[in-house]
Amino acid sequence: MREIVPEDSRDFRRFKLFFCGHQRDQRERTCEDLQSKNKFISYHVIHTKKSNLMQNQTLIQFFHWYYNEEQNLWTKVAAEASHLKEIGVTSVWLPPAYKSNNAAYDVGYAVYDLFDLGEFDQKGSVSTKHGSKDEYIKAIEALHDNGIGALADAVFNHKAGGDELEKIAVRTVNPDDRNEFTSDVFEIEAWTKFTFPGRKGKYSEFIWNHECFSGVDWAEDRKETAIYSIQNHLGEGFEEVPSTEFGNYDYLMYNDIDYRNRAVVEELKYWGEWVVETTKVDGFRLDAVKHINPDFIVEWIDHLNQKFNREFFIVAEDWNVVDIAGQLNYIEITGGRTQIFDSLLHHNFFLASKNEEFDMRTIFDGTLVQVKPDLAVTFVDNHDSQPLQALESYVDFWFRPLAYAMILLRMQGIPCLFFPDLYGGIYDDKDKEGEEVHVELVAIPAVETMSKIRTALAYGEQRDYFDHGICVGWTRAGDEEHENSGLAVLLSTGEEGFKKMEIGKHFAGKTFVDALGYRQQEVVIDENGWAEFHCNAGSVSVWVLKVG
Repeated sequence: MREIVPEDSRDFRRFKLFFCGHQRDQRERTCEDLQSKNKFISYHVIHTKKSNLMQNQTLIQFFHWYYNEEQNLWTKVAAEASHLKEIGVTSVWLPPAYKSNNAAYDVGYAVYDLFDLGEFDQKGSVSTKHGSKDEYIKAIEALHDNGIGALADAVFNHKAGGDELEKIAVRTVNPDDRNEFTSDVFEIEAWTKFTFPGRKGKYSEFIWNHECFSGVDWAEDRKETAIYSIQNHLGEGFEEVPSTEFGNYDYLMYNDIDYRNRAVVEELKYWGEWVVETTKVDGFRLDAVKHINPDFIVEWIDHLNQKFNREFFIVAEDWNVVDIAGQLNYIEITGGRTQIFDSLLHHNFFLASKNEEFDMRTIFDGTLVQVKPDLAVTFVDNHDSQPLQALESYVDFWFRPLAYAMILLRMQGIPCLFFPDLYGGIYDDKDKEGEEVHVELVAIPAVETMSKIRTALAYGEQRDYFDHGICVGWTRAGDEEHENSGLAVLLSTGEEGFKKMEIGKHFAGKTFVDALGYRQQEVVIDENGWAEFHCNAGSVSVWVLKVG
């Protein structure tokens, strides 16, 4: 068995020092190399609008793939709602609440019945892995009682766990080019009929059959796996979707939903109405949108906004770690109706955490938060990128506080925290080679501290000092509406760093301290609003006004 654990879960700074020490003799660069006290490489200034006492938005993904605590998740949400308010969380992304193919154990992405929120005896359980319908609704009520919004996870790409077999006409396709058929039409038996016998038509009498789907991956009679394109009156091939990977990436898994069927579109619009009225959710996280017909997404969002006379908060998962063109294209074809998770920034964090030679001046290059900050939801990791999952690219522990500083304490983007970084997570699973792996994701106290700082102090004009390959920083000047607001952030991926930065003349003579407690000295702002700020090696310091 191998293990994925931090070198020392109690001290990430020491972990980084150990990590980079073996190359220190070969690399004599310091933050002093590219600056002096009287000469600085350029910085840019970004102005913010008046806040009108508005609080910075902060999301949290309140789960991870292997959540296994004694409390079920919905109970945990309710119990933690007041704490989330204290640390500045404004919206909580909850995992899929509806019944999946393996009800008691599945995270929820193998969608079976959207109308069963843990209410009916289906797929081996009444409750889902996360709890019952009543517990889900109570969790949302607890969030609302604390002024926090709830985001439901909507998985519209596929359905799994059909109730009945159907004989259907199919053709196989080349898995590397789904536009290329590799067979003539033939028949298979597939689990494409969904009757939901446990629910017995309550809430919806809609029956899904093969004409609701464009493809499947399992032929029950043949006991064979392939990508089978269903041949029906809607068309012989797959739908046009944003992703052209594999020729056409409409098909992802299970029974692929076909949005050329108007009955399907209307049913899911109705489900949107039903779930809002039933649970009072405030918005949605849309799963796997690059595999879904964007015309449906636009129609579905517009329908809900018009139905309830409001704009729901929508954030879409358009996973891309290659270039920003795909995300910008998605924004264009959907008219900017959704926020987008900035997977490119996550990837840059991952690369920087694995390579101490990474040029920190480029950390935001090619990211959504750089190009389209008003639509970017930034994050360090999520349930897909955590260890042992499909998109595994977990940012190393030493770098996580630095990454969180870059999403929590800057103007651009809306940050999303990840559950294990506040609560930890311990689990075991097998890797791709079938080897047993023990994983410990430890909580990072600095994340909670920085989230509180974001809420109280991260306001006003921003000055960037991304002028050195391993030592970068920025300041926020604060505003009149948020008492004592303003801060300076300095981080280094190598040696101990220092940098002279401007925070504003209104702080002249004021004393600043490191809110994270890593640096013990105090910093006094000069008459021109400048000061020299410091950080430890492989660490970040957040300098705030000393009060009291």
